[in-house]
Amino acid sequence: MSSKYPDGGGQASTESPEATEPRVLVVDDDTDLAETFRLWLTSEFDVETAYGGEEALEKLDDDIDVVLLDRRMPEMSGGDVLDEIRDRGLDCRVSMVTAVEPSEDIVEMEFDEYLVKPVERDGVIDVVEELHARLSYDEDLQEYYAVSAKVGALESQLTPTEQSQSDALAELRERLEELETATRDGFEDVDGMESAFREI
Repeated sequence: MSSKYPDGGGQASTESPEATEPRVLVVDDDTDLAETFRLWLTSEFDVETAYGGEEALEKLDDDIDVVLLDRRMPEMSGGDVLDEIRDRGLDCRVSMVTAVEPSEDIVEMEFDEYLVKPVERDGVIDVVEELHARLSYDEDLQEYYAVSAKVGALESQLTPTEQSQSDALAELRERLEELETATRDGFEDVDGMESAFREI
C-alpha cells in the first residue's frame, strides 16, 4: 500500500483528527445491542445506529470516522458492507464486532480491528478511541495495525501446530514484517517509533 507522503516514508502524520466530536456508526441487526453500544459511546462520541447493511450504506458518508460493524446480518452481511465502504473510498476505520470466530477467511477482509462478542463497555470505547486516533496515521502505519489485528485474531484461534501449518498466517506475518520495516524507516525519532510500536 502506498504512502501519502512524497518520500514514501511510513511516519505518522503530525496532523491530528479534527477537534470536533468523532462520529461513529454502529451497525448491528440486534437493535438492543446496537442501542447498548450507542449508550456506551454517546458521552464521548456522536453516535448513529443502523440495523442492517442497506441502512448503514444510506448513513455512511465522508463525515463518519469509525464504524462498528456486525459481520453476520440478514440480507446484506457485514462483509458486503465493508466491501462497499472500501469501494467508495471512505476514509473511516472499521472494526468488526461479531460472534463469528475469526478464521483464515478474514485475510482478504479490509477491516482495522476484529472484536468477538460478547464485548465489554471498556473494550468498545477503547477500540473506537484507538481507531479514531489512527485516522491521523499514514497508510502504511494504518495497514500495519490492521494486519497486526488479523495476526492476533488468527493466533487466538489456532493451536501452535495449526499456526505452523497455516499459509494464510505465514503470509500475514511476512506482510507485517515488511510493514514494520517500512514504518520504522519513516520515523525520524527512534524513541517515538519505539513508543508507537509498544502501543500495538
